[in-house]
Amino acid sequence: MQSTTTPFRFHKLAEVTTRPPQVIVCPTCHKLYQKSRLVEEVYTCECGFQFRLTAKNRIKTLLDPGSFTEWDAGITSKNPLDFKGYDDKLQKATLTSGVNEGVITGIGTLHGQRVVVAVMEPLFMMGSMGSSIGEKITRAIEGATREQVPVFIFSASGGARMQEGVLSLMQMAKTSAALQRHSAAGLLYISILTHPTTGGVTASYAMLGDIILSEPGALIGFAGRRVIEQTIKQKLPDGFQSAEFLLEHGMLDAIVPRKQMRETLARFVALHRKPKEWEAYGS
Repeated sequence: MQSTTTPFRFHKLAEVTTRPPQVIVCPTCHKLYQKSRLVEEVYTCECGFQFRLTAKNRIKTLLDPGSFTEWDAGITSKNPLDFKGYDDKLQKATLTSGVNEGVITGIGTLHGQRVVVAVMEPLFMMGSMGSSIGEKITRAIEGATREQVPVFIFSASGGARMQEGVLSLMQMAKTSAALQRHSAAGLLYISILTHPTTGGVTASYAMLGDIILSEPGALIGFAGRRVIEQTIKQKLPDGFQSAEFLLEHGMLDAIVPRKQMRETLARFVALHRKPKEWEAYGS
């Protein structure tokens, strides 16, 4: 007997649970893939559907092999407000995702160019932003400023983590202030929005990039569609809060398919070199 998982909006991984165990089915066109083939295709189906990427896999597809050094791996979420059930949720999230926090940060190279990356992990409490995530992202930005290199942040989040209350909301200001200092130093920040990017993350660092990119079909917004419609007493247009809608209305600089992301980011970094860096590069 076989079963498949139910597709979640655009990007939920749907796996065939019968033999062979490494077969994955696209929930849009139902094409079957060997997992090894899907890795080669950067988790993108021929029909254009993009499977959800873990933070570790995204880093592997982006940076030069063996170049990544993780920062602040020991910073993890606590329960400062003694919120009931939060400790259990954190433990479950760690077991489910294989990581101990909802973002991985560090430094590596992209076509030989040093860059700092912060990649949110959607499998860890849907990438919700707690105080430890805000701290790790802030340290990554400050590290990029100190090292005088660009910073990329890949957002995938359901917003601020309610179990930490105002401590979670404070991270919006903290990360934004770090980005302002990075900008004042004349350094590049590229924000990449993936599915979904919502809530306090959208209202802070996700939309502050010098360049703002998105993967196709990503849900991007602050409040949910129903909340907005109930508030303004109007029906929102089709496709509202999709990456394509935001691009059409000037909120994004480009929509970049996943298979083109590495080369696109490398070109942007090359274009933003300072004159002395161009000389060192031999241009």
